[in-house]
Amino acid sequence: MSAPGPNGMPGWLPRAMILAVWTVVGFGIAGWMLFQLRGLLILLLISLFLALALEPAVNWLHQRGWPRGPATGVVLLGAFSVFLLFVTVLGSMLIGQVLDFVNQLPAMSRALLRWVNATFNTSFDPVLLLDEISDLSGTLERYASSAAENALAAGTTVLALLFNGLAIALFTFYLTADGPRFRRTLCSVLPPRTQSEVLRAWEIAIAKTGGYIYSRALLALISSGAHYAALLVLDIPYAFALALWIGVFSQFIPTVGTYIGGALPVLVALLHGPFAALWLLLFITLYQQFENYLLQPRITARTLDMHPAVAFGAVIAGAAILGAPGALLALPVGASLQAFLGVYIRRYEVAEHPLLDSVEAEAERSEEKPSERTGAHTRETRENDSAE
Repeated sequence: MSAPGPNGMPGWLPRAMILAVWTVVGFGIAGWMLFQLRGLLILLLISLFLALALEPAVNWLHQRGWPRGPATGVVLLGAFSVFLLFVTVLGSMLIGQVLDFVNQLPAMSRALLRWVNATFNTSFDPVLLLDEISDLSGTLERYASSAAENALAAGTTVLALLFNGLAIALFTFYLTADGPRFRRTLCSVLPPRTQSEVLRAWEIAIAKTGGYIYSRALLALISSGAHYAALLVLDIPYAFALALWIGVFSQFIPTVGTYIGGALPVLVALLHGPFAALWLLLFITLYQQFENYLLQPRITARTLDMHPAVAFGAVIAGAAILGAPGALLALPVGASLQAFLGVYIRRYEVAEHPLLDSVEAEAERSEEKPSERTGAHTRETRENDSAE
């Protein structure tokens, strides 16, 4: 121990106080820098997971003689083309549908008012209702003119989104094209044992993130095709756009995505008749059951299948932490974490207990052949005898 100072204070106490002050100052500076750079960090995080999702396709092209730079450019261009097609088709559908809805609003209001008066024995005046609608239209026009006055702010927001999109595309391109060089540089500052663990974790992240995204894209494509056929049979307008809408939302938004994606087509069908909407709702429900129990387990068997509750909780947690980007990144992050836990966590055999039995397990045991049960019982008896 150090000798006490002239005032009876231990010699280590001033150094400890200075160290504590500098530690607090260091954490404060680090927190301030993270807060200032949070936008850049979010862009880098999005770019990293996009690179993980695109790298299997780039590696596939690279193994067939393509340089990594052109292969990355082709894959990025294909992904951007698909996204642009989705936005263009969906935007045209929404604009056309809104215009049709505005044109049909007076007739729909009169029909609804006649049904209310006949059903509930009321006497609402259609003229007053149309006046209210006209007042509402005037209010909407005032809001529209106010929004037009703020066109400069809207243009600034569009420019910021465009800049962020270009930054994400640039970071994604370099992280994918120079992936081997980036990993080599990272491993050069790590000891050999840590290098192997980092490369193993990176390999799992590439395989699971890319596999999860590709399996979801395949399910979205199948779902869009099936709903497109159903919309054509029911003669509902904007069939391609609505099918694309429900296919994307049902796969990339867990649990509630099916209901969000199916609500818009059902509403559009409702404008053309209640029976069309009812048949479409029935088809959406039946297809969801077919996908959950037959299609999805077979497609995701070789990639990674997440429980719907886990996926929904991951999306809520991601949205709470990072907002909209966190909600989009929650599924690949959850898929990678689930893969890491499956690799690094040791699992033990679970003893039989009534609380662990499910209906599926009991059905499987009941369908087991008597000879198999007898053989299993004989093997268990022999093992117990040998243990004794």
